[in-house]
Amino acid sequence: MKTYLIVGASSGIGRYIAEKLAADGHRIYTGQRRPAEGIQGAIHFEFDVTNPNASIPAIENLDGIVYCPGTINLKPFHRITESELKEEFEINFFGAFRTIQKCLPALKKSESASVVLFSTVAVQTGMPFHAGIASAKGAIEGLTKSLAAELAPAIRVNAIAPSLTDTPLASKLLNTEAKQESARQRHPLKRYGTPSDIGNAALWLLSEQSAWVTGQIFHIDGGMSTLKI
Repeated sequence: MKTYLIVGASSGIGRYIAEKLAADGHRIYTGQRRPAEGIQGAIHFEFDVTNPNASIPAIENLDGIVYCPGTINLKPFHRITESELKEEFEINFFGAFRTIQKCLPALKKSESASVVLFSTVAVQTGMPFHAGIASAKGAIEGLTKSLAAELAPAIRVNAIAPSLTDTPLASKLLNTEAKQESARQRHPLKRYGTPSDIGNAALWLLSEQSAWVTGQIFHIDGGMSTLKI
C-alpha cells in the first residue's frame, strides 16, 4: 500500500484517479474546496489552492502527488484583465508550486515518489483565446522540467497536456450537440477526451511501470498537438 495526495478530487479527472487508487487499496488524501464524497477510504480535507496559508495534513511518507485544479477561461487577449490572469496563475501554477513545496519533506521519505502535474495542448499548439491559460500552464511545463532535474533520482516529476476533456470544468464547451460534434471533428481521433483517458495516464505515471520516466510532458490529446488531417 502506498500513500497519495490528490488535489482537486471532487469531480472529473481527479476523482477518477482517487477512486482507482482507493479501489486498489492505497491510502488516499484528497484536498479541495468542495468535499470529495463517496470515495471509500479516502481522507478528505478542505484545501483552497489560492490561499498561501492553506494547510495540508501531516503525512509522514508520501509516494505521490497529483495536482488537478485548473481553469478554462477563454477570452480574446485584449479582454483579459490583470486580475483574471493572476487568478489563472494562482490556481494552475502557484497552487501546484505551494503544494509541492509543503509536501517535499514527505515525498523525500518515499523510496520512489512521483509528482504528476497538468498542462494543456494549448501550450505547444497555439490557439486563439487561450493566452491566459496557456501562459499559466506554460509555467507548469517549465516547473515540471526544472523540478525533475533538481529532485532526481529520488522524485520523478512529469506533466500531462490534455486537449478538451469531458469534465464539469469543460461543461460550457460541450453543453450542446453542436459543440460536441465540433469538438469531435477538431481532433484527429474524432472524439474529445474522457476522465479515464487522462486519468489512466496519470495512474501510469504514479506507478512503478514508469520508474524510468521523468521530466516529460505527455500529450494525451487525440492527436491534436502533432497531427493535421
